Amino acid sequence: MPLRIVQSKQNARLKQLRKALANPSRESRSGAPHLAGIEGPNLLEEALRAGLAVDCVFVAQGAERLLDSFALPPQAEIVLLPSELLDSALTTESPQPIAALVEPPEWTWDNLLGGLQNSTPLVLVLAGIQDPGNLGTILRSAEAFGAAGILTLPGTVSIWNPKAVRASAGSVFRLPVLAASAINAIARLREAGLRIFATTVGAAEPADLIDLTAPVAILIGNEGNGVPRPISAMADGAITIPCPGPVESLNAAIAASILLYEASRQRRVPR
Repeated sequence: MPLRIVQSKQNARLKQLRKALANPSRESRSGAPHLAGIEGPNLLEEALRAGLAVDCVFVAQGAERLLDSFALPPQAEIVLLPSELLDSALTTESPQPIAALVEPPEWTWDNLLGGLQNSTPLVLVLAGIQDPGNLGTILRSAEAFGAAGILTLPGTVSIWNPKAVRASAGSVFRLPVLAASAINAIARLREAGLRIFATTVGAAEPADLIDLTAPVAILIGNEGNGVPRPISAMADGAITIPCPGPVESLNAAIAASILLYEASRQRRVPR
């Protein structure tokens, strides 16, 4: 594996890592492969386990032994640099001595909807989720409870936001996620035969009374305002989580996780 020793903040590779972590995006304007930044040995291990291509690994001087823990591809570049230099590019309060640039997976509608492989897909549609911690938690819950994947609508934070990646605990590497406009998302879901339900606080059918064993998509709205009306108007119905306690609404990630669990429960037990 090629190894390079870096001593300057102006190093091109370090700048690339800093940019990937500070301004994660889905596309590369230059036409070069988009790379995502990840931090820490656990996420690097999860990325390798998921089969992602590792482009470059950054390791702090004195922590070279960490490299022995990973089956890195021979073409991966290794950058060795002072810990304070690496820390300057990272986003966590207590930076770890290793980070990497990886090629994110390329998902398609077939991956999301399963084609003939998955006749009853369960899909989450995220309409303006802005908190990366919520997004990462939703990704983790979606994988845990067997969702086919996630659609992100405009206004939703990037799934490659470092906080979202950490909160997903590696699910971001494995779970199909596509970005789409609301109109395109609804059209493709309907074409695939999914019923679409918008989450709301009231004036909706309780989740346990809706058949979630069929192909279904659930719209999860913004943390403060819920699903926007123009989008919820396109849904086939509304779904709610009955809350007997004096709580006005649930956190978006908690609501999504409860609904995913309910769908998983129903799919385990014949109705």
